[in-house]
Amino acid sequence: MIALAVIALATWVYLLAGRGGFWRCSERDDWPGAASSPLPRVAAVVPARNEAATITESIGALVRQDYRGAWTIIVVDDDSSDGTAAAVRGLTHASERLRLVASRGLPQGWTGKLWALKQGIDAAMALPYPPDYLLFTDADVVHPPDSVSRLVGHARRNGLVLTSLMVKLRCETFAERATVPAFIFFFQMLYPFTWVNRPRSTVAAAAGGCMLIRTDALRAAGGIEAIRGALIDDCALARSLKKFGPIWLALTERVRSIRAYPAFADIRRMIVRSAYAQLRYSPLLLLGTVAGMVLTFCTAPLLAIFADGLPRVVALATWLLMAIAFRPTLRLYRLSPLWGIALPAIALLYVLFTLESAYQYTRGRGGAWKGRVQADVSRSR
Repeated sequence: MIALAVIALATWVYLLAGRGGFWRCSERDDWPGAASSPLPRVAAVVPARNEAATITESIGALVRQDYRGAWTIIVVDDDSSDGTAAAVRGLTHASERLRLVASRGLPQGWTGKLWALKQGIDAAMALPYPPDYLLFTDADVVHPPDSVSRLVGHARRNGLVLTSLMVKLRCETFAERATVPAFIFFFQMLYPFTWVNRPRSTVAAAAGGCMLIRTDALRAAGGIEAIRGALIDDCALARSLKKFGPIWLALTERVRSIRAYPAFADIRRMIVRSAYAQLRYSPLLLLGTVAGMVLTFCTAPLLAIFADGLPRVVALATWLLMAIAFRPTLRLYRLSPLWGIALPAIALLYVLFTLESAYQYTRGRGGAWKGRVQADVSRSR
């Protein structure tokens, strides 16, 4: 037992001291304001599939941007079956910047979101004066009025080919409070933002809800076509773009998602969709991930409860380190630090969701989202 306790403790000492300080949540959008003139041309591309509940607020926020340069908003209706297109058409009367593109259907080999982005990019590049930057943002994301100005300013000052923000996710229901901060914590642990932002580091990641991309870099990387089948498209695009210049990823409290996940079932569907894809559909990586998560997050609380003597003391110290590491993320979401005690149970829940993701893949239901099954199931047959 003492050996297990020491291994778990050593794991957390490494995570706190040797993994880019991911747990500190130090990479923020606290940069200076707008860029100086002349301002580049920017086009937002917003893929939207059955987003009637959120799209009016989201697109309305883009319409109200204070950006003084050339600025266009292109919404791609991705074969919605609700009132998404009608809601956007209602907004087009309020702004000549806004355009609605109807999807031409999903070709084989493309995920739905990337095909929608492709059509939006084509529409943007067909403008009389094509954009210098593209802003990829989601139909549930609400930007403050100076968002585009600040993103462009930061990108130009630092010569960035990609500037991405991990938007502030909705965290109101019990299910959201129990799982959303942990999602941000695990993402930072997997892709330490300080390493992402280091030009010489091979670590690359982005958050798909807000990505400002230099169009010449996207063209050099082979366009969106180069990743057309990727389920985790934001990180795939970041890896592709980092070969052509520096990228930046940061947390924000200013740009927020209004998508609700009222129950654990809603969270489960979101995670199950892509968890196994993150592991490259590999049973060996799945086995290693499950073992690593159990060792890292579950060993200490189990020993703290059921062991005695020195193993229990070491396990309690490890559990405390775990809670301390989680605290900055909890502070970001204005939650009690007592949630840190529950991190092992939350991690176990994510393990179960990951196992279900692999199971759904073997059943030919991988990547299921909004009526589509998009994972490459051919490899499982």
